[in-house]
Amino acid sequence: MKMILEFLGGLALFEYGMNLMTESLKSTAGDRMRHILAIMTKNPLAGVLAGTIVSAVLQSSGVVTVMVIGLVSAEFMTLPQAVSVIMGANIGTTVTAQLFAFQMNDYIWAVVFIGVVICFISEKENTKLAGLILLGCGILFVGIDTMKEAMEPLAASDVFINMIKKVSNVPVLGVLVGTLMTMVVQSSNATIAVLQSLASQPAKDGVSSIIGLSGAIAIMMGDNIGTTFISLLASVGQTVNAKRTAVCHSFLNISGSVLFLMLLPKFTDLIVRISPKGPEVQVISRQIANSHTVFNLAGTILWLPFVGVMVKIVKILVPGENE
Repeated sequence: MKMILEFLGGLALFEYGMNLMTESLKSTAGDRMRHILAIMTKNPLAGVLAGTIVSAVLQSSGVVTVMVIGLVSAEFMTLPQAVSVIMGANIGTTVTAQLFAFQMNDYIWAVVFIGVVICFISEKENTKLAGLILLGCGILFVGIDTMKEAMEPLAASDVFINMIKKVSNVPVLGVLVGTLMTMVVQSSNATIAVLQSLASQPAKDGVSSIIGLSGAIAIMMGDNIGTTFISLLASVGQTVNAKRTAVCHSFLNISGSVLFLMLLPKFTDLIVRISPKGPEVQVISRQIANSHTVFNLAGTILWLPFVGVMVKIVKILVPGENE
């Protein structure tokens, strides 16, 4: 029970920190972010760049996608433009996993302290918001650290190990688990962080990861599918093109997952080659972060020349005239 409560507490801290940081960033730069998205979509590459920048700053592809759906609904952005921005948002959101893999949490209490001090001593609204951004970032990583510590006893549980082996040996099951996790938590950043923490737990040999890289990659792909559920929810009650924008997001991530699931052994080998060397349990967090980035980069590279084709397919899936 203690382990479960610690894990839930860590998850709550993560979500609170992410929300605090995102809301503070939106307060300081929300209008400018919308302006960037609206003007930097004259060509697909600019749209990808805009989506990447905004998502990396706000640390939430969900927020960016909701903004895009709103812009499409208001007819400030066309459907092809929206697709390119969503591609960029998928890339930008991988920054959190990379930061966690770099062990930024080793210095995070200093960030929390600085954020609190700024909030208390500053009288200017923008400076206070900057302090809240730092505080949110700090709380976010404290939550990740708490979840990691809570999951350490799982490495000694035979029941849990056997369950994880089933997921590792059946990649489709791993994708399903990742999808459901993100649909429930409503944050792929949170579920990727949980995945990195879980995979960093050693197996009984003390060297291998409890889950293994292939199993972790399968769950990571499911996390990317699950995050599109937020887009689908945001499109309810919106125009036909807004609904199509959400379906494009799902189509992009599902098609990428199907492709890389078929190429899983080769994809796993590629990630091992481009990641730091060492015992699996020590480097798998970095490997998961790299696989997350490569997965979304590759999906963008593969689909960007065929945005028009994707739009035509989605128009068939979601028929009707734009309102």
